[in-house]
Amino acid sequence: MSLTHFDTKGDAHMVDVSDKDFTARVAVAEGHITMAAETFEIISQGRAKKGDVLSVARLAGIMGAKKTPELIPLCHPLPITKVAVELSLDPDLPGVRIEATVKTTGQTGVEMEALTAVSTAALTVYDMAKAVDKAMQIGGIRVVLKDGGKSGRYEA
Repeated sequence: MSLTHFDTKGDAHMVDVSDKDFTARVAVAEGHITMAAETFEIISQGRAKKGDVLSVARLAGIMGAKKTPELIPLCHPLPITKVAVELSLDPDLPGVRIEATVKTTGQTGVEMEALTAVSTAALTVYDMAKAVDKAMQIGGIRVVLKDGGKSGRYEA
């Protein structure tokens, strides 16, 4: 198996998907941000000075998915048909768990859009709470489901 974003000379290039079939495609990604217990309480009680952290992060994640080809150089611009970003407070971390689902009907998958949605949402949580906790950590970002296209289904 070889890396698809390099040509025979080893130069980076955008993959030609023009011969691929249009199929329904979905990707789900997840991640989390851990924080101090005090920060978790501030967010869960809605006391963050910048506003409703989870609502803003949800919108940021949706926007991030839509902007993926502007951020990742070799991503194709895709007609995204759905982006859902769910953020849930997890006292066991303590922190926020993030899951993004992205759908399209197209010639290439939406894994990068789902990963970008999770990353952008996590970065937004960090931005909104960094005044009280600069030691927050973002982690665990991965694709947990990909379906559609020639390579079929993948589940972590």
